[in-house]
Amino acid sequence: MRAFLVILFAVWFLNLFLPWWSALIPCILFGAWLTERARTAFTVGFTAGGLAWLIQALYIHVANQGILTARIAEMLQVHLPIAVLAITFLTGALITGSATLFGNRLKTVLRPVNPD
Repeated sequence: MRAFLVILFAVWFLNLFLPWWSALIPCILFGAWLTERARTAFTVGFTAGGLAWLIQALYIHVANQGILTARIAEMLQVHLPIAVLAITFLTGALITGSATLFGNRLKTVLRPVNPD
């Protein structure tokens, strides 16, 4: 739960000021530091990052009364603004889930091996 909240807040905060790929940095770091198993790392990163991206997309959707979301839906030929929000969630979730998994696996690879 701690890893989920930390990643959620870090991704949300960094995406306010920096480019989209800045979400990878805290996911890699906290994936290595706060998660023990690969499945847990991916699941936590997937849900936290996807939720952070969805919250920001919903805020933008509400702030401009859905105009931007409708135009993007038309451009992507999905014709539903809710589909754009779902695509945004999946994009953010896959990016952050993969980065968190990478951090977890990197920790495992770099861990010193006991000669015993």
